[in-house]
Amino acid sequence: GPGEKKEKPASKFFNRKSVTGFQVAYVVFKKPSGVQAAKALSREGPLLISTESHPVKTGISKWIANYAASVVDQEELKAEVDAYMQDYDKKIAEEEAKAAREEGVPDEEGWVKVTRKGRKPGLPRTEAANLRVLEREKQKRARKELLNFYAWQHRETKREHIAQLRKKFEEDKQRIALMRAQRKFRPY
Repeated sequence: GPGEKKEKPASKFFNRKSVTGFQVAYVVFKKPSGVQAAKALSREGPLLISTESHPVKTGISKWIANYAASVVDQEELKAEVDAYMQDYDKKIAEEEAKAAREEGVPDEEGWVKVTRKGRKPGLPRTEAANLRVLEREKQKRARKELLNFYAWQHRETKREHIAQLRKKFEEDKQRIALMRAQRKFRPY
């Protein structure tokens, strides 16, 4: 809107870009004489957006400028990330100190907040710990699962095994026959 002001982004590197494209503008003149001056502009000649005093980049020069602006200065980025991490570490330390001060202290109604910190803090919620738990559960399920519980299942697996052995035997016979055929003496 006409009265809104854009906030300066908190970070030069980490900000969401707004959608580019056509936009609408409202022109508000400070004095009534500005309206008269705008009306008095000649309509015969073309109005130029790009002038020598205020050039507008287009085409390849605009692409080059966009590319140059997109290249990140590593030292500046590192300094900003380090500053952010220091602020974050301070905030976490303050929260932990506040939690330590409030631990075991009853609030205004007399309730005591119980936390997981103590003799048995519980399982750590890390990816490695979750994978170990899932692996143990999978092994338990595999031990409980009975293979060939019914007699017909046992017969089926035997038949499949024998069929695989016969197929492999036939393939081996063909391979041996081919090797024998290649062993023939060919002087020329």
